[in-house]
Amino acid sequence: MREDEGVVGGSAGGLASVGSPIVEAGPKAEAAKLLPFLALGARADLQAAAAQHVLALTGSGPGRTLLAGQAALLRALVELAVAPPPAPARDAARALVNLAADPGLHEPLLAAEPGLPARLLGCALDPQWPWAEEAAAVLANLSREPVPCTALMAALAAAEPGESGLERLVLALCTPGYNARAPLHYLGPMLSNLSQRPATRAFLLNHDRCVVQRLLPLTQYPDSSVRRGGVVGTLRNCCFEHRHHEWLLGPEVDILPYLLLPLAGPEDFSEEEMERLPVDLQYLPQDKQRDPDADIRKMLIEAIMLLTATAPGRKQVRDQGAYLILRELHNWEPEPDVRVACEKLIQVLIGDEPEHGMENLLEVQVPEDIERQLQQQDRQEQSSASGAAAAGAVAPETRAEGAAPT
Repeated sequence: MREDEGVVGGSAGGLASVGSPIVEAGPKAEAAKLLPFLALGARADLQAAAAQHVLALTGSGPGRTLLAGQAALLRALVELAVAPPPAPARDAARALVNLAADPGLHEPLLAAEPGLPARLLGCALDPQWPWAEEAAAVLANLSREPVPCTALMAALAAAEPGESGLERLVLALCTPGYNARAPLHYLGPMLSNLSQRPATRAFLLNHDRCVVQRLLPLTQYPDSSVRRGGVVGTLRNCCFEHRHHEWLLGPEVDILPYLLLPLAGPEDFSEEEMERLPVDLQYLPQDKQRDPDADIRKMLIEAIMLLTATAPGRKQVRDQGAYLILRELHNWEPEPDVRVACEKLIQVLIGDEPEHGMENLLEVQVPEDIERQLQQQDRQEQSSASGAAAAGAVAPETRAEGAAPT
């Protein structure tokens, strides 16, 4: 998504940039002086003022770097973030959001409080915790990087006996009003980041759990691009598992209409063309809008591209009229990099089938010199189209608001 320095980006129901830099003499000494006022037993008004001061410091790069060197202060901040009222838990949690948005600060955060992912997970999944959204946003930022993502996976695995932490996460994400005091949109990017891991994808793609089916309606979630984008990123990562493509495209899941519908507009098709489309994509209303987020549109295209990796997948995608939706999308698409991704998918759908032994595009071993040429060509295409470097879909992708996907 969009890149905003040091903070989790906002959207419908999301977290906006918080805090601004405070320039003072002797910043290290000033930060050290804050510590007594952040303690749990401190006077409430002084504690609140100290938390606001720390929050302001996290609004700038130098302020975050300064705080990263204060392990005791970071521990106190974590304690406040999970403390019940009247502790200023919201300001403390929002400060952690800003700190976690900087990957370079993940190591000092975890060094100061190794149990941070587990403690915040408990808050994020607590249906009564008022600042669960802030806790989820911290975890969404932390889980972009391998080490804290591993710690979060361990915390999910250490749920109560007989209870799956991932199941609780999906339940909270998919249940309207799970927490009446927090929207929990940032559970979407958190799940997307976790789906980098084979263990998470195995859970999501378990044919008996029906987890993917519960996520599919959220590709049309209207109230938050954060939640919607997180779910689309999760589905995209799941599509790397080509062994499950037949199941994903088949009647048990029927994923393709959910990936195509956000890309569809109000176009009129001929009767013959209309009959080629899935029922959910036929006779769409004249006010039908495509997903307004270019990054989400691109991930939807990439997910469909992954589903065309095998010959049976390509046939199923072609047979469901995907080309018609993509043709109209290409004519409409204002973003050059999304249009390039759309062109590549169209070429796969209308091009000749690969020769024998190369039918599975995810398993084809490309010689190194050819791969370098293709990567160079891809960069040139992206540069000429949008002036930006290409980012190929070569591995399950992390996703978090406020920082570019890795």
